[in-house]
Amino acid sequence: MNDQLSPYAQKPWLRHYDYWVPAETTIPEQSIYQVLAAANVHYGHHRATAFLGGHLTFAEIKQQADKLATSLLKLGVKPGDCVGIMLPNCPQYVISFFAIVRLGAIAVNINPTYTAREVGLVANDSGLRVLITLNALAPIALGVKAETKIETIIATDALAFAAQRPKVLAMTEGTLSFSEMIEGVAEPQLPPLNLNAGDEVAALVYTGGTTGVPKGAMITHRNMWASTVMCRVWNREFTRAGEESFLLVIPYFHIYGLIVGLVYSTYVGAVQIQIPKYDANMLLAAINEYEPTYFPAVPTLFISLLNHPDAPSSKLGKIRRLNSGSAPLPVEVMERFEAMSGASVYEGWGMTETTAIGSGTPTFARRKLASIGFPFPNTEMKIVDLESGTRELPVGEEGELCIRGPQIMKGYWNKPEATAEVLKDGWLYTGDVARMDEDGTFYIVQRKKDMLLVSGFNVYPNEIEDVLFTHPAIKECAVIGVPDEYRGEAVKAFVVCKENATTTKEDIIEFCKDQLAKYKLPTHIEFLTALPKSAVGKVLRRELREKESEK
Repeated sequence: MNDQLSPYAQKPWLRHYDYWVPAETTIPEQSIYQVLAAANVHYGHHRATAFLGGHLTFAEIKQQADKLATSLLKLGVKPGDCVGIMLPNCPQYVISFFAIVRLGAIAVNINPTYTAREVGLVANDSGLRVLITLNALAPIALGVKAETKIETIIATDALAFAAQRPKVLAMTEGTLSFSEMIEGVAEPQLPPLNLNAGDEVAALVYTGGTTGVPKGAMITHRNMWASTVMCRVWNREFTRAGEESFLLVIPYFHIYGLIVGLVYSTYVGAVQIQIPKYDANMLLAAINEYEPTYFPAVPTLFISLLNHPDAPSSKLGKIRRLNSGSAPLPVEVMERFEAMSGASVYEGWGMTETTAIGSGTPTFARRKLASIGFPFPNTEMKIVDLESGTRELPVGEEGELCIRGPQIMKGYWNKPEATAEVLKDGWLYTGDVARMDEDGTFYIVQRKKDMLLVSGFNVYPNEIEDVLFTHPAIKECAVIGVPDEYRGEAVKAFVVCKENATTTKEDIIEFCKDQLAKYKLPTHIEFLTALPKSAVGKVLRRELREKESEK
C-alpha cells in the first residue's frame, strides 16, 4: 500500500492525543544509570523505596549502588558481562540494577520462583558470571553453579531493608554477603560513566514463558530511555515529579515492573512501595497505609481485589491513576472495578520486545472500552495480513499488529533466527491479531497462536471469555481449542467459580447462547479451583493445552 494512501502512515491517532502530548520527543543516548544520578540531584532526600516499614532515600540508593558497583568491579565484572538478579521486589533489586548498568554490564532478570532447571537455562543462555539472589534461594543457585559459567553468588537477606530486621544474618556457605560488599567500600571508585551507551545492551529480559522456550530480549539503554521518556510525556499533566508514590506488586524481573515500576518511578522521583509477592491482604494494607497515587496492575489483580471483602471499604479510591497491562482487561471487570473503587482504569499495551511500552489510552480523549488506545510518541503501528505479513490492511480489518519505534528491542540474545522471524525492516511483528479504527485507536483481538479455527471460522478466546466474565457465578475463566472430528476444533472453557457460587455446564452454555454465535459456544467446560498463571498473573493457556493433550 502506497505510504500516501496508507491509513497508518497518516498517523490518524495524532489528532486525538491529549493536548500536552507531542508527536515526537527526544530520546537520550546516555546510560540509563543517569536516571538515578538525576534523581539523586533533584530528589536526593526524598524517599525512594518503602519496603515492609523500612525506607531508603534516592541519595542512599545511589550511594549503595555505587559501592556495590565498586565491589563488582573488584570481582572482575566489566562492560558487556552478564550479572543476574534473582530477587523479589525489594530495595536490593533497585540497588543491584543500577550498580550493574553503572559498570556497563548487563542486568539479567531472573524470576525468583524459577526451579533449578529454569535458572540453569537462563544462566547458560546468557553466560552469567555473577548472580545476586536471596539467601533463601542460594541453594538453587549453588546447585546449578557447576553446570554454568557462574563464578560468584552474592546473597542477601530478604528482610535486610525492612523495619524489623533479624539481628543475625546467617549467610549460606559458598556465597558472598550483599551487605558486606556495600559496607566494605569506604568510597566508590568507579571508571567514568559511558555517556554514549545508547546502543549497548542494558538488560536481558527473558520471554517465552508462555511458549516454553526462553529467549533473552536484548533491551538497550536507548530502549529504556525511550520507554521512560514516552511514559513521562504521556503522563505529564497528572504526574507530579517528586510527589508520587507507585504501588508495585508487578515484579521488577518482568519488563512491565522493570520499566514502569523501577526506572520510570525513579525518573519522576516517586516512592516505590514494594510488595515482594502478591497477597491481597498485604496489598490492601499498603493501600490503606501509604495511599499510593499510581497502581500499575494486571487483570488478575483487579479480579482478585474485586472478590476481596475488604476492598470496597479500603482507600482504593485515593489512587489517582490505575493502569492495566500484560493481558486484555475484560470490560465487565473494568466496569465493576471502577464502580467499586471510584477510580478510573486506563489500559495500555506493550511486550517485552517493546520494552513494555507500545500504546496507551489517553486521559481526556473519549475512552474506547476494550481498546489499547493510541501508539505512543515516536511510535508507528500498522496491521498486516496474517498469511504473508507484507500487505497492509484497510481500517477495521483484522490482521497482525506490527510496531516500529526507539523502544523496540535489539533482538534476542544468541538467537539470530528467532530475531529475524520477528524483526523485519525495522518493524516488530508482534504475533497479536488486532485492528485499527478510523480514529487511529487500536484493538487487540487475540494472540495469533491462541486463535481457534472452528468449522472454518476464526474464533478468539478473548471474546468468549468476555462473555463468560459477565456470568454471575464465574470468577475466572480461560478458553482453549480442543480437537473435534467434525469441526476441526471445538471451544473448551476452564471456569473458576466465585466463593459460595455454583453453576453447571448446561447453565453456562445456555447463558452464552444469546451472546455468541453457535460455532463460538463453549461445548466443553471444566471446573477448576484455580487457573495456572505466570509470575505477573497472566493465564497460561499453554499449560491448559498441555494438560488437555495428556488426557
